[in-house]
Amino acid sequence: MSYTGPDLDPPRPRRSPLRRPLIVALAALVPGALLGWGVYAAVGGPDGGGGGTGRAAGAPASSASSSGGPASPTADAKTPTGGASSSSDGKPSAPPPTSAPAAGSGPLKGKVVVIDPGHNPGNFRHPSEINRKVDIGTNRKECDTTGTSTDTGWPEAEFTLDVAHRLRTLLEAQGATVKLTQDDDRPYGPCVDERARIGNEARADAAISIHADGAGAGDRGFHVILPGTVHAGAADTRAIVAPSAELGRRIAGNFVRVTGTAPADYLGGGTGLVTRTDLGGLNLSTVPKVFIECGNMRDSEDAALLTSGSWRQKAARGMSEGIVGFLRG
Repeated sequence: MSYTGPDLDPPRPRRSPLRRPLIVALAALVPGALLGWGVYAAVGGPDGGGGGTGRAAGAPASSASSSGGPASPTADAKTPTGGASSSSDGKPSAPPPTSAPAAGSGPLKGKVVVIDPGHNPGNFRHPSEINRKVDIGTNRKECDTTGTSTDTGWPEAEFTLDVAHRLRTLLEAQGATVKLTQDDDRPYGPCVDERARIGNEARADAAISIHADGAGAGDRGFHVILPGTVHAGAADTRAIVAPSAELGRRIAGNFVRVTGTAPADYLGGGTGLVTRTDLGGLNLSTVPKVFIECGNMRDSEDAALLTSGSWRQKAARGMSEGIVGFLRG
């Protein structure tokens, strides 16, 4: 089946039959997922790449809200969400259709993937609930946040759901069993500790949390967040650090190759990979898991990509191909 949602672009023109073989051939020459950016440099990105400005890396500012205050932005300076906006031409259309395999068939038969669409469209209506502190192993942190939005008001929570639906369709077409942590089917949340628990209880073979960043204007590109080593309280990531790093490298390389988007130019040293130990969704996970910040909603050039239905389909495909590569070994 295919997912039809808001703010989608018309189907893209069919590519030349020579383009995909060329990309695949070039990608095969580069060992390691992170060198996928070399492929992009050779063949060019169809939607315009990210920064590559060579600026010094620096993580976005972090802040914490006290319980009972207004709905808090995310820890990387994300701002409260606003109303939805339309894509560039305002014409809805479905992503390219995919055929689901027969029940129990496909190369990912028996594999379980948990997709965590970051935030919840209703979070801003529940400030006291999402500001409630939960244990993330290293310390206590807010249950959840409102997420960021584009300057025109399109919320991160809507973006993450759209991409999650597209990714689910692609993975189910490969035979995987897919579970979402939320599908706009609850008033708020789930909290970050519950998001991790959902993946753990599903015994996921891979889990991914989908986000978009709220960094400063002019900061561009995507990055994948990997779990660092944490062994404190309820958190013990030691068993998942290595497989999560492999999952992250495969997703980053395929994201570059499929979307033509550059790794972030404002953190990660141009690698597209960042390791963190302050995120409950990673600290409390017992299964291989990564976060992906698909771009910066506060930069106009990145926002033009994030609000494009055709680009979001490519983003989902890049994630899917990375996950498939990880699960198939």
